[in-house]
Amino acid sequence: MKHNLKYLAVILGIFGLEQKLKGYIEKNGAEGESREKCGGFVLVRKHHNRGAFLNMGQNRQKTVMMLSVMLTAVLTVIFILTLGQAGKRTLKWGLTFLLGGAYSNTYDRLVRKYVVDYVSFNLPLGIKRVIFNIGDFCIMAGAMLSTIGSLPE
Repeated sequence: MKHNLKYLAVILGIFGLEQKLKGYIEKNGAEGESREKCGGFVLVRKHHNRGAFLNMGQNRQKTVMMLSVMLTAVLTVIFILTLGQAGKRTLKWGLTFLLGGAYSNTYDRLVRKYVVDYVSFNLPLGIKRVIFNIGDFCIMAGAMLSTIGSLPE
C-alpha cells in the first residue's frame, strides 16, 4: 500500500498546483487580456468556462456539473480498485493524471460555478481560440495512458 502513496501525492500535487495557478490568474488577469510567452507561441489569458470543452453545455451548467461529479466519482472508484491490483502501472498513472485534472476542474464547477482556463497556443486554424488549463492537459494525458494501460498485454 505504501508504494501507492506516490499516485495520491501526484493527484494532490496536480490539484494544488492547478488551484494555485487558477487563483493567481483570477487575481492578476483581466478577462480578454492576453500576455505572450515563449516568443508569442504561448498566450496566457483568463477565461471563465461555464460549460465543458469549448464551452459546450454552458446553458446547462447544472447538467455539466452533475456529469463532472459523476464521472469523477466513477473514475475514483476505478482508481481505488486498480490500486489494489498488482502491475497495471500505466493504467494507474493514467488514472492518476485523469483524477488530478478532474478533481481540479470539478472543484471549480462546484465552488466557482465555472472552470478557470488560462493558456492557449498561437496556432492557425482557430486553435488560438481554444483556452486550456493544466488540468485539461492532465486529463488528456491521463486518458491516453489509461487507454494504453487498459489494452491486453
